[in-house]
Amino acid sequence: MRRGERRGAGGPRQGSPVPAGKASLEEPPDGATAGRASGPGAGRRSTESEVYDDGTNTFFWRAHTLTVLFILTCVLGYVTLLEETPRDTAYNTKRGIVASILVFLCFGVTQAKDGPFSRPHPAYWRFWLCVSVVYELFLIFILFQTVQDGRQFLKYVDPKLGVPLPERDYGGNCLIYDADNESDPFHNVWDKLDGFVPAHFLGWYLKTLMIRDWWMCTIVSVMFEFLEYSLEHQLPNFSECWWDHWIMDVLVCNGLGIYCGMKTLEWLSLKTYKWQGLWNIPTYKGKMKRIAFQFTPYSWVRFEWKPASSLRRWLAVCGIILFLLELNTFYLKFVLWMPPHYLVLLRLVFFVNVGGVAMREIYDFMDDPKLHKKLGQQAWLVAAITVTELLIVVKYDPHTLTLSLPFYISQCWTLGSVLVLTWTIWRFFLRDITLRYKETRRQKQQSRGEQGRAGGDMDGHLPGPEDPPGPVEPEREGVPAPN
Repeated sequence: MRRGERRGAGGPRQGSPVPAGKASLEEPPDGATAGRASGPGAGRRSTESEVYDDGTNTFFWRAHTLTVLFILTCVLGYVTLLEETPRDTAYNTKRGIVASILVFLCFGVTQAKDGPFSRPHPAYWRFWLCVSVVYELFLIFILFQTVQDGRQFLKYVDPKLGVPLPERDYGGNCLIYDADNESDPFHNVWDKLDGFVPAHFLGWYLKTLMIRDWWMCTIVSVMFEFLEYSLEHQLPNFSECWWDHWIMDVLVCNGLGIYCGMKTLEWLSLKTYKWQGLWNIPTYKGKMKRIAFQFTPYSWVRFEWKPASSLRRWLAVCGIILFLLELNTFYLKFVLWMPPHYLVLLRLVFFVNVGGVAMREIYDFMDDPKLHKKLGQQAWLVAAITVTELLIVVKYDPHTLTLSLPFYISQCWTLGSVLVLTWTIWRFFLRDITLRYKETRRQKQQSRGEQGRAGGDMDGHLPGPEDPPGPVEPEREGVPAPN
């Protein structure tokens, strides 16, 4: 739990919220106080909103470690002493694995370290942190299986899985107006208006809330469409009509989602973050409003990525863009023979919850490395999961990944890579060397000019009675000293 949201029994600590009616800045996470100077606003970045909190500590915010331990012990005791163990080995194996995961989740929710988010409740984010660990362990297990065993293992989750995917024609007829179909000439457009349209809009709305930058969202949106063009020879479902790429996806679904996301970010940045205990609010309308605002952020930090400010930030932003392209989703479905299934939806829900935390931890690590000296735990796990998924794809279907790109596509990507690499070398190496050389040359010229002016002043200035005597050259043998 964030220390800025609770108050100890021994009275308010240094940096804890002040009583109602007085302003209090949100206290930084544990260990942050030592890295910042004291004084008003010292614990808050310039891009972070100001927070007012009366410090109410209710039953909802207290830790319940003993309660959870007691309930968990009672459940395990009931299963051990009162329930008869079935004779089905497969059923017992599944139930044992599920029980082990639940016990680990109970431990993590009550004992894991808090992250940067505290609303609606810190336990909610601790839960997703533990789910990240479970998912990474599952991916490691799949990685160490043979290709056939790994695909057939999914049958233990759902007997319908582990079956090769049927071949489909995803491109089809790309005419917007089909004159040959007199009953419905726009049937091609209506066929594309399926459940993926609201899914695309909602996905990009949430992705905008994570990235908090219009330029990065637009670059990722357009770049993904170019990747679909480039990789449709590997993944058949990337084959779409031109108007599906640029009108339905980029302009309508992605563009509208990004626009709504930016409007929400604008509202969150202007919102007043004043928190009051539920029982301290006199009216029922105020209580209901307080309950609804419990699902909004405790405070708000405006992201300023500034990718061109340093090589560290530039490489970090490039890595974030590659991660946000989400190619692992489509390749995993292909190599594991995963049809449209609830597991795919659960994975998307998982990344929606952990992605926001990971993005905030990456930004903190990149924006203030003196305070955040190590990468956050959720960001570390998301990076590990991404790499593990990529290794599964490489192991399970190397043939698909090694299919050569068409010649014109490879030329375009080579040209783009060369341009990006050239700009990187110029911006962070050659440009800095040139600027340092010009600055050194300017300083030398300025120093010479000052010396010349000083010499000119000495030549044209007659010494007065108050001027100190100039340096007298010592007499040399045979040479009289000057007057």
